[in-house]
Amino acid sequence: MYTTVNEDGVLNNYATEPKMYYAEYPAIWQQRKYLIQGVFAFLIVTTLILVAFSVS
Repeated sequence: MYTTVNEDGVLNNYATEPKMYYAEYPAIWQQRKYLIQGVFAFLIVTTLILVAFSVS
């Protein structure tokens, strides 16, 4: 933990910053998984909108 002290003696604690890394491009199976999740999300939102219109 990184700590500083100002002229009044007040301590300021700062969290240690994590080591940065570059994201890797998703693999083919991950891309398919994201596609399936997107399709299900689209279907849920569309169903909710249609139900809202039919109720009102």
